[in-house]
Amino acid sequence: MSVNETRRQELYQLLGLLPPKTRQISAEIVSADEHEHYFLEKIILDINGFESVPAYFTKPKTNETKNPTILFNHSHGGNYLLGKEELIKGNVYLQNPPYAESLAKQGYSALAIDSWCFGERHNKTESELFKEMLWSGRVMWGMMVYDSLRAIDYLVSREDVDSQRIGTVGMSMGSTMAWWIAALDTRIKVCVDLCCLTDFHELIESRGLDGHGIYYYVPNLLNSFTTSEINALISPRPHLGLAGNYDKLTPIKGLDKIDKELSEVYLKDGVPQAWKLLRFNCGHEETEDMRQEVLSFFQKWL
Repeated sequence: MSVNETRRQELYQLLGLLPPKTRQISAEIVSADEHEHYFLEKIILDINGFESVPAYFTKPKTNETKNPTILFNHSHGGNYLLGKEELIKGNVYLQNPPYAESLAKQGYSALAIDSWCFGERHNKTESELFKEMLWSGRVMWGMMVYDSLRAIDYLVSREDVDSQRIGTVGMSMGSTMAWWIAALDTRIKVCVDLCCLTDFHELIESRGLDGHGIYYYVPNLLNSFTTSEINALISPRPHLGLAGNYDKLTPIKGLDKIDKELSEVYLKDGVPQAWKLLRFNCGHEETEDMRQEVLSFFQKWL
């Protein structure tokens, strides 16, 4: 087993008691609609054994039998009712049009699931769910990551998905999800994160812990991994990070540290051009230039 695979196992084991990765997945398409730029399926996934996972799958109006596909990770923003709708409706801190349309125009399919306590799964508060899971030996972030990893299993099972061309993107909480699942699963070929590439230690130094929801915290994580060490597991696969210089969730010193350390990792792996961190004079938001960088990066690498 390679060093990276050993580290992936170590990282996964920090995520608490999780359902087996081998658990059979089932999917039911409950509706199918046509939009201007894409076809939209609403799907109910059975992937974790605890509760159903509603999802949206969008497919561009192309003649391709298999499309490159993006796993879109929705943000938090305190809007627990939005969830997967962010893919097709957007959000106040995301550019228009919503990602479903932008990706479809570029020839990409996309999948978005409701994460725990969001969208149609908002049956308990984040705090209540975190505490209940903790008592049972489960970690909320672990269960969220598990669902996203099993969503990749679902994607590769679809005949209309090019399983060799799966990428991931997300903003804020979705950004963190993007780099975690890319680190844990090499089937993610390209990772793009917006506004949450946060160095954990610099977040502590800047007194910024309360800027992140309680879902974010994994017991014992800092005794084994830094943010850079998690993200290093993505190399040599292409990875684009986008950050705002005025975003309190991503301290500047932390961005400097991550950029330096990942630049060294990608250089050592012989693909320095596959790592890119771009910073913009904005806060916790996606700018028009960011959106163009996201789409260009996918077009280049996926």
